[in-house]
Amino acid sequence: MTESRIYPPGVPCWVDTDQQDVAAAQDFYGRLFGWTFEDVLPEDAEDSYLIATLEGQDVAAIASAQSGDEIVWNTYVAVADADATAAAVTDGGGTVITGPVDAGPGGRQAGCVDPRGAHFKLWQPRRRLGAQLVNVPGTWNFSNLQTSDPQAAARFYESLFGWEFDGAGAATMIRRPGYGDHLAATVDPDIKNRHASGGTPPGFSDAIGWTGQLKDEQQQEHWQVVFAVAHRDDSAELAEKLGAAVVSSADTEWANTALIQDPQGARLVLSQFTPPAG
Repeated sequence: MTESRIYPPGVPCWVDTDQQDVAAAQDFYGRLFGWTFEDVLPEDAEDSYLIATLEGQDVAAIASAQSGDEIVWNTYVAVADADATAAAVTDGGGTVITGPVDAGPGGRQAGCVDPRGAHFKLWQPRRRLGAQLVNVPGTWNFSNLQTSDPQAAARFYESLFGWEFDGAGAATMIRRPGYGDHLAATVDPDIKNRHASGGTPPGFSDAIGWTGQLKDEQQQEHWQVVFAVAHRDDSAELAEKLGAAVVSSADTEWANTALIQDPQGARLVLSQFTPPAG
């Protein structure tokens, strides 16, 4: 389908990474995922913001890191009003560290930190609606909240975005009620039938992410960005050849994954979908 993918408020919509050497990051990710790039900032701008595309569709971006910035992957959540939502972040015990500010004609954004220290961003879309191709190899799959206290995290995000947290322990599904209905009415008419026949958990069509249980409470809580790949081992091997490090790997009922650290230090997950047979 050719219609634009629109993200309802409260749904993660975009990912980008801050990198000190944008050209080197462009080479790494272009070769790893097959991305092509367009710098959308003016030619005389000191910094860069490269929109990555796959099959002609926006999938992610690489931004110039500012001095002192941590080299990370960022997750943006769609909102109707960045200013009002930023105020709600503060009211809920979080912190707004940048903005809200216009990001050119694309939209309005704010950088936030939840009460336990995980960074995320708000995105009020205008021209830039968010990732237009997802869940296929070389594109963003999910963003997962790595936290040592899922219950505390749930209280904050439920109030802020209307999310629901299903399950307990190491794998809690985060749902935005009504998101599956939105997808069925727009870009994915068969989503509910597909999920029903595929043995997925109840409510999976509304899933917008997961929580992961941090075993070490001293570890920084964060949003972990996951990219789909056709074959985990092949992609991890290629990443290593391109200068990345494989931090860990895991095989689960639904996915084979590898946590990698790119050559400049940003961590991301490569995920091969492996649904149960039958």
